[in-house]
Amino acid sequence: MKKITLIGSKLAKMGNEFVYMGILEECETCKFKRICHNNLEVGGRYKIVSVRSANHQCKIHEDGVKVVEVVPAEFVIMVEAKKALEGVTLTHTPINCENIFCENYTYCNPEGISEGDKYKILSVINEKIKCEKGLSLRKVVITLERQL
Repeated sequence: MKKITLIGSKLAKMGNEFVYMGILEECETCKFKRICHNNLEVGGRYKIVSVRSANHQCKIHEDGVKVVEVVPAEFVIMVEAKKALEGVTLTHTPINCENIFCENYTYCNPEGISEGDKYKILSVINEKIKCEKGLSLRKVVITLERQL
């Protein structure tokens, strides 16, 4: 489902993704507060699918903001291999890997998804995963259920 919001003009490009972090104090008195903040969920990850041309003034963004249409972004994350089935809905349980030098660290610790969030596996990526902890893992493409 598409949602309308505002984003900094420099960031307003088709295909860009962002994690909505919440409202700032400076936004409280802004006339665009509702359109900018009410359609997004804190911690939600979104992908820009359309950018409108008009530019609006903003106290936060130096070059103003543009109206954009966003959809929930897809994630690539790691899950236990036995749970990696296309079409299933799962509750997120983090892998809890602290090796920031591991090539798969960002998939085991994805930004924008929290423990307990429900997600649907859209596809399973057929790739051999080497886990230093010895876990049997698979990469999957997901979408969060809370944002559908």
